Amino acid sequence: MITYDQIFEKNRQWVASNTASNVNFLEHLAADQKPDYLYIGCSDSRVTAEELMGVAPGEVFVHRNIANMVINIDLNAMSVIEYAVAHLGVKHIVVCGHYGCGGVKAAMQAKDLGIMNPWLRNIRDVYRLHHAELDKIEDTTKRYDRLVELNVQEQCVNVIKTAVLQQMYLKNGYPTVHGWVFDLKTGLLKDLKLDFEHILHDIQEIYNLSDQPMYAEGGSPAQEIGQLAKTDAER
Repeated sequence: MITYDQIFEKNRQWVASNTASNVNFLEHLAADQKPDYLYIGCSDSRVTAEELMGVAPGEVFVHRNIANMVINIDLNAMSVIEYAVAHLGVKHIVVCGHYGCGGVKAAMQAKDLGIMNPWLRNIRDVYRLHHAELDKIEDTTKRYDRLVELNVQEQCVNVIKTAVLQQMYLKNGYPTVHGWVFDLKTGLLKDLKLDFEHILHDIQEIYNLSDQPMYAEGGSPAQEIGQLAKTDAER
C-alpha cells in the first residue's frame, strides 16, 4: 500500500512522465475542459473511470458515489448533471456499475446500516420493481449480478427523467444515456445496450418536463391531469 509521502513523489513522477512524452501536456491540462462524456460511477476504489475507459485528463467529467446512484433529491448528483449537460455540453452520459458491488450487496442485507439506510433503500426499490424477473434466477450470484445491471438501468432512467436532459436533447439531439457494467474479474466493460430512445419515449408520458412534446402528439393520460390543474389555476 502506498504511503502518504509517496503520493507526492508519484505525483512528481506523473508530471515528469507526461511532460516528457508531450511538451504541451500541462498547457492542455490547464485549458478549459470540454469533455464529451459524463461518467457516473461507484466510489469503489478499484473502479476508476479514466483508467478503465482509457481516456486522458479532460476527456471525461466524473461523478462517483456508493453504488452509482442517481437520486432526484441528491443535490450533488443533480448539480453534476445540470453542469455537465447545460454548461459543458456533454454528448454522452454513462452510468457505470460493477459486478461485486458492495453497496448493492449491503442494500439487500437485513441489517441496520445507519445513515446509509435511506441511500441504499433505493436499491431495494430496484429489486421491488424487477422482483418477478430476479426471483426466477435460482443461482444467487447470477441474481446478484442481474441486480447490479438492473440498478444501472434504473439509474439511467433517473438521469433521463431530469429536466435539463430532456430540454437539451430536444434542442440539440444529445446527450444520449448509456448503461455499463465493469467486470472486475475480466477487466472488461459491458455495454447493457439500453434503448435510450425507447426509454425516453416511454417515460415522457409521465416525466415530461418540457413545454414541447418530444414524440407523441397531444398529451398522455398523466399529462392530462397536469393540464387540468393548469386550467383550474387559470380560472
